[in-house]
Amino acid sequence: MKIAIGGDHAGFELKTKVIDTLKEKGIEIKDFGPFSSESCDYPDYIHPLAREVEKGNFTFGIVICGSGNGVNMVANKYQGIRSGLCWKPELAEMTRLHNNANVLAIPARYISEEYGLEIVNAFLKTEFEGGRHQKRVDKISCPQL
Repeated sequence: MKIAIGGDHAGFELKTKVIDTLKEKGIEIKDFGPFSSESCDYPDYIHPLAREVEKGNFTFGIVICGSGNGVNMVANKYQGIRSGLCWKPELAEMTRLHNNANVLAIPARYISEEYGLEIVNAFLKTEFEGGRHQKRVDKISCPQL
């Protein structure tokens, strides 16, 4: 499993904790930034991350900012990305189970580090259910005109 991770200054501390925890589990990580808690613009990090996940170079992406909204919006600009904003482990399970999400967006300012790790774990361990959900997932991307 290969994970792409990125965010902004508000998500920096949680991102660092997620990276350390996943590396301890033997998961390959690429950190797209930022590399400090200094104020920054999340699109600078999320666009490259989303492109690489969309190309299939990573199994999943994890994006983290203060509310989770900005990073989620940027990631979802890409046709091949299905990013879900999750603030509870149950939501992370459902976004994988029913939506086959390939990017997890987390709101760092509204959850604890411990809870953030639970959310990441739920996302990564849950498999897409397929079946009746597949036809819906197939309709998510905008049709080419």
